[in-house]
Amino acid sequence: MLFHQLFEPESSTYTYLLADPATREAILIDPVIDTIERDIKLIQEYGLDLKYVCDTHVHADHITAADELRSRLGAKTCVSRNASLPCADIALKDGDFVKFGAYSLKVLETPGHSSCSLCFVLPDRVFTGDTLLVRGCGRTDFQNGSAEQLYDNVREKLFALPPETIVYPAHDYKGHTSSSIAMEKVHNPRLKDGVSREEFVKIMADLGLPVPKKLHEALPANLACGKRPAVS
Repeated sequence: MLFHQLFEPESSTYTYLLADPATREAILIDPVIDTIERDIKLIQEYGLDLKYVCDTHVHADHITAADELRSRLGAKTCVSRNASLPCADIALKDGDFVKFGAYSLKVLETPGHSSCSLCFVLPDRVFTGDTLLVRGCGRTDFQNGSAEQLYDNVREKLFALPPETIVYPAHDYKGHTSSSIAMEKVHNPRLKDGVSREEFVKIMADLGLPVPKKLHEALPANLACGKRPAVS
């Protein structure tokens, strides 16, 4: 499988390009509008056919490139059914598969960071969005977030994956690129084995994080799959 982990520095977002080298069918996970030219150039250099753009959730810190990639490359946009976005081509639910060539991403519904959070699983890796970060997790204090749901979904769905499964998050702020289920179960200070549900809920309630600086720009655009209103 062709695989690239790409980085957008302002929001510290990872975008993932996956493709079947035989059929040239490709998927992008969590593309950012600010780096769309880089991503399109890479897709064209490989001669790929971008079939799907998948967002792990409705982002609050950057604008997705989903709508622009649909317009320019003909890709179908995919988000959780719980996002209730009429603009999306495909509403994903737990147990669905997103296929590209001989490969398939299995969809896990993992609400907690937001009510529409998803993770995408391959046999050897999982794309965790903001549900599980390297030694952390996404905040749960807005977008219908729930610390209780996040804890349960990480423990029951993600930590149930094989321990060697590689964890690829949607963001990292400390220079990490990946982890593993085994490492997060031992070393994630919020979610490691031994941290109770009640302890986790208190940890999340006490974070005191500032509002994302692009919130008022990003959320309205992302509720339209990244399409920004025309400037009159």
